[in-house]
Amino acid sequence: MIQQLLSKITHPTLLLDKQKAFNNIQMMIRKANKYNLAFRPHFKTHQSAKIGNWFRDLGVEEITVSSLNLAKYFVGHGWEKVIVAFPVNTRAIDEINELAKRCSLTVFISNKDSLSKLKELLSAQIQFFIEIDTGYNRTGISPENTVLIDELLQISENSSNLKFRGFYVHNGHTYQASSKAEIEEIHTKSIRVFRKLRKRYSDRYPKLDIQIGDTPSCSLLDHFEGIDAIGPGNFVFYDLTQTNIGSCNIDQVAVAMACPVVEKYDDKNQVIIHGGGVHFSKDFIVEEDGTKVFGRVVKMEDNDWSKPIENAYITSLSQEHGIVQVSKELMSEIKVGDLIFVLPVHSCLTANLHQHYICLDGECIERFSS
Repeated sequence: MIQQLLSKITHPTLLLDKQKAFNNIQMMIRKANKYNLAFRPHFKTHQSAKIGNWFRDLGVEEITVSSLNLAKYFVGHGWEKVIVAFPVNTRAIDEINELAKRCSLTVFISNKDSLSKLKELLSAQIQFFIEIDTGYNRTGISPENTVLIDELLQISENSSNLKFRGFYVHNGHTYQASSKAEIEEIHTKSIRVFRKLRKRYSDRYPKLDIQIGDTPSCSLLDHFEGIDAIGPGNFVFYDLTQTNIGSCNIDQVAVAMACPVVEKYDDKNQVIIHGGGVHFSKDFIVEEDGTKVFGRVVKMEDNDWSKPIENAYITSLSQEHGIVQVSKELMSEIKVGDLIFVLPVHSCLTANLHQHYICLDGECIERFSS
């Protein structure tokens, strides 16, 4: 079956190991259940109605997405509870109102202007999380800025269409961590922050909901005191970044790129593949010696791929080209016209560049296309 599938690949193709992805989903559901956490997975990674159904079949009822367009896509496929984990865009108020009529919608708020605009223009009820920044320094409010938090709550209190739900944090800086201890430190800081916020606001809001969303913390750690829900996304496929951090082992990476070999340079032990930045993105990891790695080469064995081959990796990406450095021994095995298989550095961005997944049993799974 696998050889028949591979014989039909002519262009850069994203392969999906369904069993690995399904195992990853089950693993995270078990963790949420173990620690009595609501599980609201982020669908920004797979962006697929079919894969979304795997979650629904396992009991997931509420999801997190990264845009209104993605929210509309999943609502169109039957999801009734959706969190848009992105600062609310009030220019899209008509879309927000329409979506709020079709599902239970939660948005992110971190400034008074957006909340005031929503209060003025909403025609349907929505919920909102106040996004808290615990050190990622992307979006959100400092947990120390309780004056602003109080002002936001005051704006919403006399609105029939705005319901404060709680606090949300994405500890994106865990993705730059170099050890479990560093991830633990970031996570523990968030727990301390939320303990203070819950103490301050739980009397007024006894159903206060607190959610975190980063894959490293949700994968590695085993204490979630004061957290009500988790919403990781990258875990469904994992990737080399997560493997490098220690969030997963290499056998859990559920996607790989299949790329045709178009040139060989024996004097440099390099091959050129049709597979560039428009297929992988240009994310990379840095080795201890400073080498940039844009993907690691694996071999296809039976109905699975191998662990990464030593000293075989993408060393450079341009738009359509990829330069792959290999050992002399592997170089002798590769022929122009072969396929090379590569584990991606960042599965979210790699998946976003493809319209479908080709599964190892030959099934084609479509994904959202904006």
